[in-house]
Formats: sequence, C-alpha cells, structure tokens
Amino acid sequence: MAIDERDPHRLYDRLEEVLGPEEATILMAHLPPVGWADVATKHDLDALREANRLEHEGLKQTIEASKHEVVAALRGEMIHQTRTMVFATLTALIAFGGLVLATVRLFA
Repeated sequence: MAIDERDPHRLYDRLEEVLGPEEATILMAHLPPVGWADVATKHDLDALREANRLEHEGLKQTIEASKHEVVAALRGEMIHQTRTMVFATLTALIAFGGLVLATVRLFA
C-alpha cells in the first residue's frame, strides 16, 4: 500500500477523535518525518561503524607515516647542523692557533 501526503493528516484526524488533540499531536510528533525507508537500521549503523573504523585506521597509518617522515627530516637536518658546527669550530680553532703562533714568532 502506497502512502501519500494525505494519509498523515487522516491519521491525525482519527487520532484526534480517539485520543484528543493534545495526545494526537504528541503521538504524531514521534512518527518519522519521512517514510520508514529513510530510517537507519542496525545493519546500516554497523556498516557505517565499519567504514568509520577503516577510515580511522587509514588516518592513523597516514599520521604514523608522516611522523616518521618528519623525524627523518629533522634527524637529517640535525646531522647537517652538527657537521657544520664541528667544522666551523675546528676552522676557528686552527685560525686562532695560527694567530697565536704568529704572535709568538713576532714577539720572540
């Protein structure tokens, strides 16, 4: 049996006759606003839950991979910075040693 737009109104009129206007309004407010085909079932909710779980797992893997990329990049930059600082310090020490040696020879 197909339900058309007049059926809810007829149902309300009949409920109003039997229960009264206030109770009929309360009961009609608890009916779904559209057909029952649009109401989610437990199977629908389980499927949605599984889809959300899979998406969550994918996001976790993406975040984990991104974290490893950031750590690798940071580690590489720190190694580069450390080498630069060591060579700069050695160069400064050698230059300072040369100045000290030149000063000693100059005044000796």
